[in-house]
Order: sequence, then C-alpha cells, then structure tokens
Amino acid sequence: SLVGMYFLIGRWGHGDAQHAALKFFVYTLAGSLLILIGIIVMALNMPTLTFDMRAMIDNPPLAAAGVVPGLVFLAFVIGFGIKTPVFPVHTWLPPAHVNAPGPASAILAGVLLKMGTYGLIRIPLQMMPETFARWALPLAIIGVVSIIWGSIVAFAQENLKRRIAYTSVNHMGYTVLGIAVAGSALGSETARQLALTGAVVEMIAHALITGALFLIAGSVWQRAEDYHLPNFGGLAGTAPRLTGAATLAAFASLGLPGLAGFVAELQIFVGAFGVYPWLAVIGLLGILITAALFLRMLRQMFFGDLPAERKGFTDLNRTETVLLTVLLAVLLTLLTLLL
Repeated sequence: SLVGMYFLIGRWGHGDAQHAALKFFVYTLAGSLLILIGIIVMALNMPTLTFDMRAMIDNPPLAAAGVVPGLVFLAFVIGFGIKTPVFPVHTWLPPAHVNAPGPASAILAGVLLKMGTYGLIRIPLQMMPETFARWALPLAIIGVVSIIWGSIVAFAQENLKRRIAYTSVNHMGYTVLGIAVAGSALGSETARQLALTGAVVEMIAHALITGALFLIAGSVWQRAEDYHLPNFGGLAGTAPRLTGAATLAAFASLGLPGLAGFVAELQIFVGAFGVYPWLAVIGLLGILITAALFLRMLRQMFFGDLPAERKGFTDLNRTETVLLTVLLAVLLTLLTLLL
C-alpha cells in the first residue's frame, strides 16, 4: 500500500508532490518497522513459534507487567499511530493530502488511515489485553489531544485540502479514544463495548465522508487549480450540485444528528463518559470547533459574492455527480442500518 500510494502522490500529484510522497513513505515505513518488531517479539514469546493471530488472541503471549510488554505495546502504538495518524506523529499527512490528486487523497483517507486504527483493535487490544488496560488512559489522552489539536489547526487553515486533512487527525482522535475506552479495565462492560462499536462505526463513516470531501476538493482543483479559500465565494449560484454535495458531506463530518458521523460520535462519547468522564468532556470541545470550521468553509466557498476569476466555474459533470451521489447515498444507508 505504501509503494502504490508513493507513486500516486509523487507521479500524479501537484505542487511539491515528490517531497510529500517521500516524507509519507519514509515516515509510514518507519511505523511499519516498529509494528514488525512488535510482531516478532510476540511470536517468539508464544509456547510454539507461530504468527497465527487466532492463537495469539486465544493465548496472549506477553504478561501485563514488565518492561518488554510495555515496549512492545509502545512499538504498536507508535507504529499504528503514525498510520492513523494521531498527534504528534501526524505531520506527514497534510503535505501528502495537499499535493496528492483528489482520488488518491480519497483512498488515503478512506482506506489507508483505517489500517492504523484497525491494527490497534486487532493486535494490542486483542493480543495484549492486560497490557492495553494498563496503558489505556495515556492512549485515551492521546486521542483527546488529537481531537482538540486537529480541530484547532484545521480551523486555522486557509487551504481547502489542508483543512480537510487536519479534520482527519481530529476524527481519528475520536476513534482512538473509543478504542482506548474499550481496552480499559474501568467502567462497565456495556460502556466499553459501546465505545468500541462507535470507534468501528467512526472508521466507516469517516472513510465515506472524508473520501467524498477529498473528491469534492479534487473537482475544485480541476476547475480552478487553487485551494485558497479566500479566493472563492458565491459558488452556490454557479455550481449547485457541488454545493449540495459539499454541504451534506460537511454536515456529516461535523456530526449533525441524522447522519452517520453523529451515530459514531454519540456511541464513543456515551462509552467514554462511563469510563473517563473528564476526558469525554474535554473531547466534546472538538465537536464545537469542528462545526465552526466546516460552517466557515461552506460560507467562504459557496456564499457571498462570486469573484470575477470564478465566473467560468462549472458544476459537477455527470461522472462526478454519480460518484458523489453513490458515496453520500451509502452514507445515508449506513445510518439506516445502524439505527
């Protein structure tokens, strides 16, 4: 996946694409090496040398106490944290997104980032449950910091793609918080299970929502070759289909009730209140900032006066309309299935 994405960014990207692709490759490969070391250590501590995941889940190879389990857990958290990404190992993400073509950004946000959070669930949560419970609180704090940091930095961005990229740090923070709550030994089992369900739903909802937002950003680039938000305005009159798709995706991303993003965040925070209530309170601030940054983005792009240089801006073509309609329809169908 890293090799394929390296060429998608470096060959078909724009701006400083080759530097962004190299940073992405080196950064995430370093995380892969840490994960590989952790897997090898776990296999060597099995009664019989094996890499069978089912055997490791049924018979966790490492005890909770001791230096080695802590270091292995740290290797997994850093490795999967880079891929997720969470603060402070997220710095490869914004340049990779900004310089990648729209479809590559959609794949990166919709598929590759979920390898990090799925890996946290599948390996340390299931194969090192006692160690995970021991370090669940620091991991939950990392999740909350990512929520707040990602939303604040996204709000400050004037580049459309960079703003969307930092919201991925924010939303992956929700997922990490849910996973950390699920692995804690505190609270009720119902609360922990609800948080884990919310984390998985957030992974799916974020893939659809942010994938659609990056495809919309790619459509904007094809028409204007510009992501600078102050250079836009008034597009609702000339591109109503683009406006409708962007509005629905933005509302889903900010967690508007009635959309799948709301369901995921509700489950995560209800579970978190049952385990780490003070962290849940702090994390809720991220929802307010996220709402503000998306509403401001919609106002800057689609309302107000249309700049003279945007007079020839065209609406979504048939292919773009069909693709975004399918993504957003799946998002609404997902909500029906969840309810």
